[in-house]
Amino acid sequence: MFFAALLAYLREGVFTMNEKIGIREMAESDCTVIANAFAAQGWNKPANQYLRYCQEHMEGKRDNLLAEYDGQFAGYVTVVWESDYPPFLQAGIPEIRDFNVLIKYRRLKIGTALMDAAEKHITSRFPIVGLGVCPHADYGPAQILYARRGYVPDGRGVFYQGRYPTHAEQVQLGDDLCLYLTKRVRLE
Repeated sequence: MFFAALLAYLREGVFTMNEKIGIREMAESDCTVIANAFAAQGWNKPANQYLRYCQEHMEGKRDNLLAEYDGQFAGYVTVVWESDYPPFLQAGIPEIRDFNVLIKYRRLKIGTALMDAAEKHITSRFPIVGLGVCPHADYGPAQILYARRGYVPDGRGVFYQGRYPTHAEQVQLGDDLCLYLTKRVRLE
């Protein structure tokens, strides 16, 4: 079933994990729906963020995959073709960035479907996928998912505000502090 769904995605732009989960490209008309869905759970993710993502897609910089569950918005993930993380940029490694599933849709395999689709999307052009994750507990479900999927740290330690902190340096635990991971998705 997985391969049939993947072939349908490649032909029609819709990837179906099962009869309830569908993955497709994000459209401009989705931007307000996404922002409202996250606002309903108390997260500030403004529609202009997603409009920028759509513009970056038109420029060939970012691809945006949206998940629906029973026809309702459930989450999304983006692929940035030129990462701003220096080691990924230098090595030409695309980055999975801004991966989110609404809380009410977690534990339904939506995150897995999004990651499957993003990895398949990247594998047609590159053998390695990169991503960054904050070491904060709020990102715990993503950290577990990445480890289960075979992502490993790139060995450079945490990256904070454009640099690697030194030993015993104090940094603020937030979205600016990331550990970057990679996964080989295809042999060359």
